[in-house]
Amino acid sequence: MAKIEGFRVKNFKSLKDVTLGQFWPGVMEEPLTPMTAVIGKNGVGKSALFDAFGFLADALKSGVEEACDAHGRGGFEKLRTQSQTDPIEFEVYYKVHADAWPITYEIKIEIDESGRPYVLREVMHEAREDYSLLYFLMLRKGRGVAWKGSQAGGQADEKAEGFDLPELAKSMAEGNAREYKDAEFIELEDRRKLGIATLGALKQHPRIAAFRQFIEGWYLSYFTPDAARSLPLAGPQKHLNIHGDNLGNVVQFMEREHPARFQFILKEIAKRIPGIDKIDTEKTKDGRLLLRFNDKGFQDPFYAQQMSDGTLKVFAYLLLLNNPTPPPFLCIEEPENGLYHKLLETLAHEFREHASEQGGGSQVFITTHQPYFVNALDPKEVWILEKGENGFSTVRRASDDPVVNNMVAEGLPLGGLWYSDYLDAR
Repeated sequence: MAKIEGFRVKNFKSLKDVTLGQFWPGVMEEPLTPMTAVIGKNGVGKSALFDAFGFLADALKSGVEEACDAHGRGGFEKLRTQSQTDPIEFEVYYKVHADAWPITYEIKIEIDESGRPYVLREVMHEAREDYSLLYFLMLRKGRGVAWKGSQAGGQADEKAEGFDLPELAKSMAEGNAREYKDAEFIELEDRRKLGIATLGALKQHPRIAAFRQFIEGWYLSYFTPDAARSLPLAGPQKHLNIHGDNLGNVVQFMEREHPARFQFILKEIAKRIPGIDKIDTEKTKDGRLLLRFNDKGFQDPFYAQQMSDGTLKVFAYLLLLNNPTPPPFLCIEEPENGLYHKLLETLAHEFREHASEQGGGSQVFITTHQPYFVNALDPKEVWILEKGENGFSTVRRASDDPVVNNMVAEGLPLGGLWYSDYLDAR
């Protein structure tokens, strides 16, 4: 299972320079856990961190210019950290599987003379046993070098005196750089598009293709109960979309293709929501789909439009966690909204089990401000986001504080410590 071990953001909203996890093999920092939760007060940057993942996924899909405007982001200048003039940067440090060499993907985004955002720099490399870097991709302003094959790669020193990527690419194209075996000159038609979007579609670049597929598989939940109450056209669909407005379509698919798994989901939701006996769908005469909830105490069903926000949310999470083909990365913002507080620790345990190697599910990333949810977490799984005096966000791992580790080891719940301000910076 592919896993993000480190994530870095620079000059994105309030995140001037924030790093989570590990970025080099053998260093003291530990990689991100299979389930990671970011906590913090209102306005410290939790939504910005969540949106950093969403921005990368959008940029891969439609390019950086469209990503800057999507989801009400407001364009590049609204996204770049105030008072900063350096590019927006993202860095992902991940492994294809537990025994693979770690791969780093870096991207810098800047605006051109006309004020439009473009990809200034895009690099992908692998850290080897001798701590050298094996490059797969090196682009600057849409021009550069890519190495073909599953084993091919080249060494490059961007800091070396006289190193100039466009000139190197030109030299390669002319056949002068013979030491760059299996490398090819790349020039993108549109420098607002990501290089991995183009090269990741080619068999000649399997490692880039694997990373592209990894990001394409990310699921960022913008679930809203009102969207789940909509009336979609009938027709089974495999996966819940980001807003959840195809909830009934997924029910159709699960009923038809995975009836045993769907019955398990119904039993689980019955444990959490008293009275729910059956969930199914009804097709209207005009081809719309109604999601029906049958309560043991009533003869007639209730429809999604009549159900509480919490019921719809719990049902959607159970569908996500029981997806027969789960996404590699599942990102959820504030899952506690609308849920009964005693459900939260159970939900946290289920997310962790889903994210474990034994569970074979998704790596889970969550932002929350609910102590009851945090009570179920280990200090290594929790990162504390705070706002500094300069207005920029800072982040640290709860397990970095030995006092916190000792108190949790003595049986004190982590969420209770947070509620009592023991996790505040000292």
